[in-house]
Amino acid sequence: MRRIVLLIAAIAIAVAVYEGARQRSHSPAGRPGAVSSPAAGFSLQGVDGRPLDLANYRGKVVLLNFWATWCTPCRAEIPQFVAFQNTYGPQGLQLIGISMDDDAAPVREFYQQFRMNYPVAIGNAKLAQSYGGVLGLPVTFLIGRDGRIAAKYVGAADLGVLRQQIESLLQKK
Repeated sequence: MRRIVLLIAAIAIAVAVYEGARQRSHSPAGRPGAVSSPAAGFSLQGVDGRPLDLANYRGKVVLLNFWATWCTPCRAEIPQFVAFQNTYGPQGLQLIGISMDDDAAPVREFYQQFRMNYPVAIGNAKLAQSYGGVLGLPVTFLIGRDGRIAAKYVGAADLGVLRQQIESLLQKK
């Protein structure tokens, strides 16, 4: 009888340890694109023909915006993002646009029309998946100087809150 009790206790402890480890490995911070997780690196070609590599912006605060030319809320955010780059760029902010359009031609036209002053590249399913999947647009990530995701916005971001978070992250050296 004592052996059975000890065996049951040992199994219960093993199950508890296993479940605890499994939950930690699946915690939100462990998933791609989750707040506090490292931002996934990428290397793409910008619509201007220049290479665009996230690693080149390490040490800066990065606003990474997944968008498309046909997305109405995306179109509404772009002028404010241009203003953010003008205002906060000298303090260490770098915006990066990842268009989820299928073709680069309308993106180039949009880029010029909206006078976008930050790099833009065409994204793909692999990149979207590395950020936890981009199922709707816009999706915006705010990445701290340490390369970790500080905030994630699904849908149109509250630009006032976003501005406050940018200012807070810029103050951290």
